[in-house]
Amino acid sequence: MGRFTVERDLLMQNFSHFISEQKNTHMTHIEDKVIYGGVNGTRQAILALRSLRDMLKGTHNGSISVKWDGSPAIFAGIDPSDNRFFVAKKGIFNKNPKVYKSAADVDADTSGDLADKLKAALKYLPGLGITGVVQGDFLFGPGDLSTNTIDGEKYVTFHPNTIVYAVPASSPSARDILSAKIGIVWHTTYTGSSFESMRASYGVNVNRFKKSKHVWSQDAMLRDLTNVTMSKEDTDQVNEYLSTAGKLFNQISGTTLRTLEQNHDLAMLIETYNNTFVRQGQVIGNSAAHVTGLIRWIKARYQKEIDALKTEKGKAGKQSKLNSILEFFSEDNKASLVKMFDLQKVIVLAKLKLINTLNKLNNVKTFVKTRNGFKVTGAEGFVAIDKLGGDAVKIVDRMEFSYNNFSPDILKGWDKPTRN
Repeated sequence: MGRFTVERDLLMQNFSHFISEQKNTHMTHIEDKVIYGGVNGTRQAILALRSLRDMLKGTHNGSISVKWDGSPAIFAGIDPSDNRFFVAKKGIFNKNPKVYKSAADVDADTSGDLADKLKAALKYLPGLGITGVVQGDFLFGPGDLSTNTIDGEKYVTFHPNTIVYAVPASSPSARDILSAKIGIVWHTTYTGSSFESMRASYGVNVNRFKKSKHVWSQDAMLRDLTNVTMSKEDTDQVNEYLSTAGKLFNQISGTTLRTLEQNHDLAMLIETYNNTFVRQGQVIGNSAAHVTGLIRWIKARYQKEIDALKTEKGKAGKQSKLNSILEFFSEDNKASLVKMFDLQKVIVLAKLKLINTLNKLNNVKTFVKTRNGFKVTGAEGFVAIDKLGGDAVKIVDRMEFSYNNFSPDILKGWDKPTRN
């Protein structure tokens, strides 16, 4: 049995519950599966990178979709309870599903730009003949399209959030976009007899939709993965990272990973601490120092909460919670955490190499808008989808996207006067 067959079988065994069992309202970054996923989740992260490497070599049965930086996330289709067309935000999966079937429904719950987009979706999306339930990202509505000249080339642009999307003005796509009332990219299909019981699967077959001049509609899949491949140097580097990842994985205590998997509050604290570095554009340095800093940060965070409480009972309760969390940081667990953070860093290095290749495959150019003009940026990210297991994992250059998202120097789509 060859290496690829073994990896494929492991993907089917261990990468099989991530998307198809869950609603696609939040997806974990691949490196954070180490924190939340326990032993199996960590293995899934490494195997997903191997799978993506093989997809780019044309030797694995998978596909890749682009994460579009749209707003809002939108659900649309037929309500199975009454067979009426609806649109919705992520509240569709609440205990009491929040869906909109008329303009009055939208106005009763939303306002401003969001209400305008939802009402436009209600007006134009029925023309697609959607028969089930699909999810996508709203890219543009009335008044959202612009024409800009960037580096000497004329583009039709739309700017839903942080990223500006640009299509050459002379292209057929630009003509279709300019004639449309709204633009949406679809990425997830749902099946089930009720919103509560629906299961998600990545991908939307837009070929089943009717044509509508009012809706620019496409799926999120990247095509022609074999057109751009990694260089031998990059491939060798990714292989080296993955080899190191496997060795580090074997050095981490399974007990440590399982404890984090079962203690969601602690896992969230670790992710939040890591994200303070991401948002500052800093790479985690020495992992042993990072563990020491994490413990100090947790103590300070809880002490601030304790000091804010007015009763001794409240203070004692919060102190008890802190003491319980600190019990995790035994010498054995701290040693495993050092290896865990080393593993996360290697996973990030591998994914960045893969992202550099994936960015070359995009057929819509991406920029950010500054006060001095437009600057080239990568896509928000990608989703690697295993066709054999039906599941997916998020691959994002968090440093670049987080900088763009939080930097006051980058103008956002929501900064427009018409957005409120």
